Amino acid sequence: MNGDPQNTAAPAAADGTGVPALPAVVTRAAPAATAAALAGTLGLAAACWVIAVWQMTGMDMGTATQLGSFGAFIAVWVAMMAAMMLPGAAPAVLRHAWAGGARAVPLFAGSYLAVWALAGVAVYAAYRPHGTLTAGAVVIATAVYEVTPLKRYFRRRCREATGSGFRFGLCCAGSSLGLMAMLVALGVMSFAWMAVIAVLVLAQKLLPAKPAIDLPLAFAIAGLGVLIVITPSLVPGLSPPM
Repeated sequence: MNGDPQNTAAPAAADGTGVPALPAVVTRAAPAATAAALAGTLGLAAACWVIAVWQMTGMDMGTATQLGSFGAFIAVWVAMMAAMMLPGAAPAVLRHAWAGGARAVPLFAGSYLAVWALAGVAVYAAYRPHGTLTAGAVVIATAVYEVTPLKRYFRRRCREATGSGFRFGLCCAGSSLGLMAMLVALGVMSFAWMAVIAVLVLAQKLLPAKPAIDLPLAFAIAGLGVLIVITPSLVPGLSPPM
C-alpha cells in the first residue's frame, strides 16, 4: 500500500447541516426517477378515468343503483379509485421515487390501491339500493365528519411522509371516509358525483387545512344533505334517468 490519497475513496462531503451529501450519481438519477414516477402515476390515473367512464356507462341509477356481481363491481371500483386517488398520491409517490428510485414506485402505488380495493369489498358487503332520505342522512353525516378531530388527524397523516403504501392508504382512506360515503350514497356509479368527490379529495390532499375553507365546505355539504331530505327533486341524478 502506498497511501496514495487518489486511490482512497473520499467520504461524502457534508453540507452546512452536517448531513453527508448524496453521491453525484444519486442526485443525477433522482430527478429522472421522479419525472418517470410522476408521468407514470398521472398517466395511469388518466387511463383509469377513461376505463371507469366506459365501465360505468349505463350503470348509474342514482340511489337505486344495483352493484351487480362482485367481480364486475370490483373491476369498476378499482378503476374508479385509481382515477380518483392517484393524482392526490403523487407527492408521496415522488418522495418514494426520490428516495428509492423508480423501482420503488410500483410496490408503493400497488399497496396504496390495495387499501382502496379492500374498501370496495366493504362497500359491496354493506351497500343496498336506498331512498333519498338515507342519501340525505349520509351527506349530513359527511358534513359532521369533515369537522371532527379524527378527520383532521387522518388528513394531516395523509399529507405527511408515511412508510409503506398500505399505511399511507389507510391514512388517506380515513381522511376521505366521509366523502367516499357521500359518493356511495348519492350514486356509486355516477360519473358526475365521482368527478366532484375526486376534486374535493385532491384539494384536501394537496392543500393545508384552513378553517376559512373547510368550514364553508362542511356547511355546503350539510346544506346539500338537508336539501336532499326536504326536496330531493331539486338535486339531479338521485333518481333513475327516464
